[in-house]
Amino acid sequence: MTTVPFTNAIRRLRFERDEMTQQALADACGVTRQTINALEAGRYGPSLELAFRIGLALDVPLTDVFQWQHTNTTAS
Repeated sequence: MTTVPFTNAIRRLRFERDEMTQQALADACGVTRQTINALEAGRYGPSLELAFRIGLALDVPLTDVFQWQHTNTTAS
């Protein structure tokens, strides 16, 4: 299973909005419910456009939805 280098708060944010369903968020963003499910599970990284659509649909800044989990790598 491939994971993405960031975490997201989509599930928590949905539930803070009157328990918005995955389907309702998917409809608001123009994607399938399976896409939202894969995002929440960390199996899929969204396009920049989709990331902004999710933020707009949840009425929060992009940085409240996605958090980058970078590692400090240096070239030797």
